[in-house]
Amino acid sequence: MKEFKHRRPLVAEVLKALRQELPFLHVIMGPRQVGKTTAARQVAAAWGDETIFAAADAPLPPGPEWIHAQWENALSLCGKGRNVLLVLDEVQKVKGWSEAVKLLWDREQHEGKGLKVLLLGSSSLLMQKGMAESLAGRFMAYRCGHWGYGEMKDAFGWSLEEWIYFGGYPGAAQLKTDETAWRRYISDSLIETVLSRDILQLTTVAKPALLRHLFGLSVSHPAQILSYNKMLGQLQDAGNTTTLAHYLRLLETAFLVSGLDLYKAGRGRKRAASPKLVLWNNSLVTGYVGSDYRETRRDLPWWGRLVENAAGAHLFNGLDHATHQIYYWRERDDEVDYVVKSPRNLWALEVKSGRGAPRRGLAAFLKRYPATRPLMIGADGMDLEKFFLADPMSLFA
Repeated sequence: MKEFKHRRPLVAEVLKALRQELPFLHVIMGPRQVGKTTAARQVAAAWGDETIFAAADAPLPPGPEWIHAQWENALSLCGKGRNVLLVLDEVQKVKGWSEAVKLLWDREQHEGKGLKVLLLGSSSLLMQKGMAESLAGRFMAYRCGHWGYGEMKDAFGWSLEEWIYFGGYPGAAQLKTDETAWRRYISDSLIETVLSRDILQLTTVAKPALLRHLFGLSVSHPAQILSYNKMLGQLQDAGNTTTLAHYLRLLETAFLVSGLDLYKAGRGRKRAASPKLVLWNNSLVTGYVGSDYRETRRDLPWWGRLVENAAGAHLFNGLDHATHQIYYWRERDDEVDYVVKSPRNLWALEVKSGRGAPRRGLAAFLKRYPATRPLMIGADGMDLEKFFLADPMSLFA
């Protein structure tokens, strides 16, 4: 990826934590091609002392000895008042990475040589599994999500409409004027790489073709509720609903697609019979299916779907999933686009890309759950640009 001058807020956050005397590993997780490596290099450049930077993103994943070698290299620079920072990129590709890091980090804590460690990973499933099983209590985690409208506007001067169509991958921004090349980049360098290297190569998938077909079905139905039975009817060799639910979860761990659950108070996160499909970045939709930018802007129903999906992606990328859960709600003909639940509050969101008759779903939801805080986004509510510029964690504090 091109090294941008734009510096994400994450850089200052990680630098501040590294410069404190905290006995923790530092872990950055997020999708491919959103600037994790760039952010880590910016951290290293501002570190002001020795840095070892190594990446495990090779066609054949290395073994744990790779981590040991990089660690020893960093330790050889420690001493004489030097503060050494070790950065390991795509560390989840290393077999047994968490056990190796645990062994070396516990030794470092005992010997106190002053080594600082920053780990980067693009598979939330593998990263979280390793951290939960081996590194519990030993790390501070940071999220590096897809670029929101505000960042693409500041870095590239994009309009809201351009961001809704072209999405939030900074590496693809320079291809915006050549949509053919842009689509090829999204399809080959992002989607195919994530599917083949971040999911199929590292996770046991009994039916790889089904996983790909499920992704294709998802991008054809952004921000739409699709029952598993309907999916079974459209996918070949689909097996059963349990398999589809599992594969949808795998796509979510790779920051591609999420299947929202139906909100029902008092039942927690119980899997709904019909998930609402939300892509984490609109370019996953427009770069894979659909027409060009001008034609898409003229297709108002499809554009409305993209706006609604962008709103869901904004929530997924901006909210802390440990404190905020995202759902949808539907009962008969009444529907609410998104429901956001925090420990103390409940919000119901309706997204409208243009003028039109108000839907009854919001009123029906408020009648059933009177303590809900309603939020209309777009026509007759909060301006779309204001919503997409807002920090979701502040908006739903």
